[in-house]
Amino acid sequence: MDTLRMTNYIIAVVFFVCYTYQFLYIPVPWLLAKRKAAKAAALEATPHNYAVLICARNESAVIADLIGSLRSQTYDQSLLHIFVLADNCTDDTSDIARSAGATVYERFNNVQVGKGYALQTLLGHLEQDYPAGFDGYIVFDADNILDPGYIAAMNRTFSQGYDIVTSYRNSKNYGDNWISAGYALWFLRESRLNHARSLLGTSCAVSGTGFLFSRAVLEETGPWPFHLLTEDIQFSVHEILQGRKVAFAPDAVLYDEQPTTFRQSWDQRLRWSKGFYQVNANYSGDLVRGFCQKPSWKSWSCYDMFMTVAPGMLLTLVTIAFNLVVCLACWGQPSYIVREILSVSGSFLLSTVASFYLGLLLYGILTVLCEWDQIQIPTGKKFLYVFTFPLFMFTYIPISLAALVKKVEWKPIYHTGSRQSLGKAA
Repeated sequence: MDTLRMTNYIIAVVFFVCYTYQFLYIPVPWLLAKRKAAKAAALEATPHNYAVLICARNESAVIADLIGSLRSQTYDQSLLHIFVLADNCTDDTSDIARSAGATVYERFNNVQVGKGYALQTLLGHLEQDYPAGFDGYIVFDADNILDPGYIAAMNRTFSQGYDIVTSYRNSKNYGDNWISAGYALWFLRESRLNHARSLLGTSCAVSGTGFLFSRAVLEETGPWPFHLLTEDIQFSVHEILQGRKVAFAPDAVLYDEQPTTFRQSWDQRLRWSKGFYQVNANYSGDLVRGFCQKPSWKSWSCYDMFMTVAPGMLLTLVTIAFNLVVCLACWGQPSYIVREILSVSGSFLLSTVASFYLGLLLYGILTVLCEWDQIQIPTGKKFLYVFTFPLFMFTYIPISLAALVKKVEWKPIYHTGSRQSLGKAA
């Protein structure tokens, strides 16, 4: 009995110690942002020549809006070159993108499916057609919309000498329902954590879309060799292990469209969960060796990324399953033993569920309060979706289990062009 109680206690303490630092990130921008922003503003930004990379699969509903927002940038348009890879399209995405002024390539490959392969193809075309290359390459998803000063803000950070820069990710349709709000709140949290990381001098992590990498990175890696189901986190981990720091441009704000149906959400997050397992399997050893080295920004970032890709949800489920097995195994024992085991395991299970809900609720509350002005929905909905956020995250439980045993392939997420929660970029 004491062994069971001690096991549960140790697991709870380990999880608390390992992940509490993420809560401590949240107030960092309050404390340091103004001072760092003043120093950054004093630096002169060097104009750079950028290639914008957009991989689009049947995105006729949204591709023109993204290109329009790129053409509305305050940045010098002569230094901005827009390239679209129409990937296995069966609609008129290519024609719309060309009409909007983009250079369009087409790809038809039903074997190598996914954004990673599409980016590799697009960069291969640029390598052949533009041998002089570009200073930087900025990756967007077709459903993105940008603030007018987005490219200028990215360029300011890039001009400080960083090879990789990621941006602030907001949502076009935060207020559609509890599913889109769950996504939106999670991405605002990621932006908050990235801001804290950058202010503390450690590495950020790329989150899906809205990131920039230099020609030096491209020359080192070749045309995008990152093909796991979560190629963004694979790219982040790979570059951190190479000693490159991912920077954050807090004033570079993009908006993207989140799924609103559970079916699409399930497919997308199943891919993400499987992709995290893949990254964990391929890179955990290197990350552990990295954070065991002499303390530095790199060793801390290796720890941070290890905590990001580590299957914490899966380990929690294993612990819960262990307690349930113990409960089932005790039925043949004397009644006083059964009562005590049920008491210990039952208390642990209830406290685990309650702790997860309250922890996620606290995360949601802090994020909403910190990013209040960036959430363009009515106040009542802001509070409502804080309470549904933990429920959204709880749906990762069956998703994590399914991803463990199921073969997962990349599936497209269809966009409608919804802008219900779009702020100043509209």
